[in-house]
Amino acid sequence: MTWLFGKGRFRKGQRSGNAASTAARNRLLPEGRVAGPMPWVIAIMMFLTVLTAAAGLGLFQASRALGQDLSGRVTIQLIEADAATRREGVARLVQSLRRLPGVTDVQPVPEETLAEQLRPWLGADMTAIDVPIPALIDVQLSQADGDTLATLRRAVATAAPKARVEPHAAFLAPLSGLMTSMAWLATALVLLMALATGAVVVLAARGAHDSHRGTIDVLHLMGATDVQIARLFQRRIALDALFGGLLGFTSAAAIILIIGQRLGATGSDMLQSISLPAPAWLLLAALPLAGVALAMLTARMTVISALTRQL
Repeated sequence: MTWLFGKGRFRKGQRSGNAASTAARNRLLPEGRVAGPMPWVIAIMMFLTVLTAAAGLGLFQASRALGQDLSGRVTIQLIEADAATRREGVARLVQSLRRLPGVTDVQPVPEETLAEQLRPWLGADMTAIDVPIPALIDVQLSQADGDTLATLRRAVATAAPKARVEPHAAFLAPLSGLMTSMAWLATALVLLMALATGAVVVLAARGAHDSHRGTIDVLHLMGATDVQIARLFQRRIALDALFGGLLGFTSAAAIILIIGQRLGATGSDMLQSISLPAPAWLLLAALPLAGVALAMLTARMTVISALTRQL
């Protein structure tokens, strides 16, 4: 009976010891609530990171779409004051261009459409008869290489010597280059914000280590290893990073959806090309998880390094 009583008392003491250990661990790194400003700092950094990454992905998408849609498009401009002569020249050009190899589509732009586009600048009473408007012909090529463009220029010069050939890729190349440069700039900013987030985690881990140095010494005396102690800090910081990452991602996603609706309402094909396909959204959704992994790895390395120096 004494042995059984003693055994029961030992088990009771063991359970009390485990409870005390759990309580001590929770006092070391309290769980279940947001601790300190670090989660909010991570939320702000994740908010900015997701917005910047979305801008970069959207600009990459727009630059690629711009190159695909406009690389084979050519506009032919015929400047002729006499309307009848202008219409005859357009007819000759259309007939000649449709016989060329490599030309997939030829569409003359109606004069009414041109007048409607110019009316906001020239007045509501302006008509195509009042002001001679150059004739425009949209041409779609299967490929905009040098030989195809040279053949097109020769055919245009033969049919209408006053006509000018303007490849869209020539004057839109600077815009496409600007979009690509801005996209790479956004990528660099994402990397810089990842470094800044890692620096925040390092400072938070060092501060937590310094504030609990006495408890860490007791845990060392009780036989706890550096990895076990670092795991406590790692778990606490991972929870803070997960909270901040989800909060920042949710806020940024709402802003992106609102901006997307605004771009769609403009009616501009160029602005509407700045879109985020499904793979881009998956990449953005992975950013909070990547932030948690970065925070865990940084906290682990920081705490283990501090413990090693302490010993």
